[in-house]
Amino acid sequence: MAPALRFLSDGEVHRAREIRQAVAHSMELSDEAREELIPSGQLRWENRANWALSYLGRYGAAERPSRGRYRITDAGRRLLEQRASGVTTSDLARIVGVPAAADEVGGQSVLSSEASLEPREQIETGIEQIHTDVAAELLKLLHNYEPAFFEQAVLDLLIAMGYGGAEGAATRTQLSNDGGIDGIVDQDALGLSRIYVQAKRYAPDASVGRPEIQAFVGALQGNQANQGVFITTGRFSAGAVDYAANLPSRVILIGGSRLTRLMITYGVGVQVESTYRVVKVDEDYFE
Repeated sequence: MAPALRFLSDGEVHRAREIRQAVAHSMELSDEAREELIPSGQLRWENRANWALSYLGRYGAAERPSRGRYRITDAGRRLLEQRASGVTTSDLARIVGVPAAADEVGGQSVLSSEASLEPREQIETGIEQIHTDVAAELLKLLHNYEPAFFEQAVLDLLIAMGYGGAEGAATRTQLSNDGGIDGIVDQDALGLSRIYVQAKRYAPDASVGRPEIQAFVGALQGNQANQGVFITTGRFSAGAVDYAANLPSRVILIGGSRLTRLMITYGVGVQVESTYRVVKVDEDYFE
């Protein structure tokens, strides 16, 4: 919310899309962060930016002269002056004031979740929380199972994502003497196009460094390959990310957080427990 208010501080009316882009730029979001999705399929950073604008508008820190357009208010300027480094909903209630839809509890105004979120937002928030819990459990299981299981799970995911092609296949290499390659995905029946895979179980808070990526690149070169995927249950150091980004060959790095999101998205290691339908009025019916 603070970056949005800073952008709006010129007093002009700005479109929501323009504000979102400005916020993402000011926060220096990485390419990976810009690609993260929430369960509904919307980009996570856009969803959170929309929520920020929704809260600012609901509390009166920003006004909406027309649909999808925002302008800072005097209350918003006051909020920005006092909380330039970051704004929370508590700051909104304390500095700007609580919306009329808030509840009175113990002499203090508090915003109820029902009043602060639209029904669709409540659904998406609930689903996102469930998926976050499932992702944490997946990561724990993947880290605790034996290496062969993890390597096969990684190949199953790549096939589910469509990298095996219509008649392609994925093969897990031998655990010993694998030459730094844990799996191979043939994207066509003849194996003319191949993706080489390295799958390493690391503690969720442990980093894969540049030396490990260099070793994987060496293995790719030894197989005369120019594309590979390095997947881990941990994360990657900044040095590893920078090194992979500047390689002439294409090497994709997938850490534990992104790995579990992809497993949920493509249905690997998870199953649908419940399905809910959201309906709206069919306007064509009433014409």
